[in-house]
Amino acid sequence: MTREDSQATGRIILLTASHRVAPGLLSWPAWRTLHAADRVLCADAEHPQLPYLREAGVTVEHARPTAQELVDLCADGATVVVLPSGEGDRELTDGLARMAGSGRVRMPDLELLPGSYDLPGARLLDLVQVMDRIRDECPWSSQQTHKGLAKYGIEEAYELVEAIEDGDRDELREELGDVLLQVVFHARIAEEDPEEPFSIDDVAGTIVEKLIHRHPHVFGDDTAETPEEVKEHWLRTKAVEKQRESVTDGVPLGQPGLALVAKLASRVAQSGLDVALPAGEGIGYELLALAVRAQGEGVDPESALRAAGRAYRDAIRAAEGVGA
Repeated sequence: MTREDSQATGRIILLTASHRVAPGLLSWPAWRTLHAADRVLCADAEHPQLPYLREAGVTVEHARPTAQELVDLCADGATVVVLPSGEGDRELTDGLARMAGSGRVRMPDLELLPGSYDLPGARLLDLVQVMDRIRDECPWSSQQTHKGLAKYGIEEAYELVEAIEDGDRDELREELGDVLLQVVFHARIAEEDPEEPFSIDDVAGTIVEKLIHRHPHVFGDDTAETPEEVKEHWLRTKAVEKQRESVTDGVPLGQPGLALVAKLASRVAQSGLDVALPAGEGIGYELLALAVRAQGEGVDPESALRAAGRAYRDAIRAAEGVGA
């Protein structure tokens, strides 16, 4: 009888944990397995879970066994838990796979036990960490300012709108990421301000508070049954927050002309004011009248003109004999 034939079946458990979840926050099955194991091994002496395991009374051996050594440790039915490093222990797992696939070794039971899972939005933490490193180490990124990046925010916003209008899902996902990058980049730069620093957490915290405050029908005692009632809630709450002197306050004058006129017309309609269009001659005033008319008919003039522009582009390409 060979050594392999005489081995009793034990268990090898690879206990993984998300680096996006604070160390020590392991699931109950993970803690139960760690306490019940015959041996717990970890090749990484700096593994972030180790201090918490020691505090919980779990003895962890600093060891880097080969696949054969690990199988041998499971003789007589022993259970061995392995804490892989953050990069994973590819050599060990590949070795175990080869042994299991050979059919010549009586293998212990192999189990992958997730000790923690990523929460929704956890990859945002990766983005923040990557941005930190780029800001510190990239010669270009380390020199950027809010003003220098402003044009990219505008460009990315327009590319996002184009992806939405094209209905391209892959492009939409990518462009949303590019817009998100602008937010994280600006927040990272803001951390370095010597007088009024703020972080991405401050940015997120501000918008969370705003959303909760402006949705009393969701987070409070108010009720809203229709989109129109929700909009009324939003406008009323926003008016109290901003304490504006004019309905034009907060309307950015630097936005495209049609969008600017549409926004102003919307504010006038919401306020109930009766405002005559300014008298004047020229194409500008004609466009003003068309934009106000479009807004009154529920049409976004900027989108409408952009759609017409696309049709014009297609006509030009057709005249050139170029495919759409």
